[in-house]
Amino acid sequence: MNAIAETVTNPQFIWAVIAAMMVFATIVTITVPMMGADKLDKRIKSVQNRREELRRKSREALEKGNKLRGQEKPSLMRSIVENLNLQKLFEDPALKDKLTQAGYRGNGPVVTFYFFRLAAPIILFAGAALYLMFVNDFGLPTITRWCAALGLGMLGYYAPNLYITNAAQKRRESIMMAFPDSLDLLLICVEAGMSIEAAFQKVSGEIGSQSIELAEELSLTTAELSYLQDRRVAYENLARRTNHPGVKAVATALIQAERYGTPLGQALRVMAKENRDMRLASAEKKAAALPAKLTVPMILFFLPVLFVVILGPAYLRYQGL
Repeated sequence: MNAIAETVTNPQFIWAVIAAMMVFATIVTITVPMMGADKLDKRIKSVQNRREELRRKSREALEKGNKLRGQEKPSLMRSIVENLNLQKLFEDPALKDKLTQAGYRGNGPVVTFYFFRLAAPIILFAGAALYLMFVNDFGLPTITRWCAALGLGMLGYYAPNLYITNAAQKRRESIMMAFPDSLDLLLICVEAGMSIEAAFQKVSGEIGSQSIELAEELSLTTAELSYLQDRRVAYENLARRTNHPGVKAVATALIQAERYGTPLGQALRVMAKENRDMRLASAEKKAAALPAKLTVPMILFFLPVLFVVILGPAYLRYQGL
């Protein structure tokens, strides 16, 4: 047991484990996209399930009373969230919109978010405290160890929000990279005489190879256009789910075309050009920020090697080697 404890608390062993985990994560990150199957069919199936869910909710709203059709056994996370009333404790009015923008719809992700909002701080605080108190204290005072454990606990409290924000940002970037091309395809379909629902459905199938997220949003908009009584709500839901100025402008143009009978083709042509300009401006912004980001890597990695290459021969000649 002493040998195991010494091995676990050895700093070299800890750094070796961390390095192995980083190498494993790198290998998984590189190989999973190449080995993974196409998820477009699965996303389209989830959109169809969402459409059926909308119909089911509408039928339940028309029914009188609040009787349940079946008593389902609640899961552990749902039981904890309901018994502790976490939705009221961690109340966030914009939570559903944030989860929707990250690609998580329904009540299940809401329950999961509230559960991890409670569990993550406790788990990180307890794990850090046990490790620092009984495994390896790194020679730190007791108050410093407790502060470090408390800091990790606070990080766990904000970790779910950071994860959702990061997922929403990546999803938005994926959508906006393919959105101007989808507008061009939509313009071609509309000018060919197709209805807006058929055009959305056609574009969602064509754009899936470039952005699965955008194909999912367009398919869901098609389902809402064919189901909702007010078509304006479907366009507003598309803008709310993506949360991007370009999509909001297109949704506003589509609403005005539906309301006032303005030519849809001209509006789509203008919106496609504007979104293409926005994509180009975003790329130019990233390119302009690149020199500042490369300053630290150049100082740490390039300049020392450059000095060795330039001054090395002179030093060897001075030493007479």
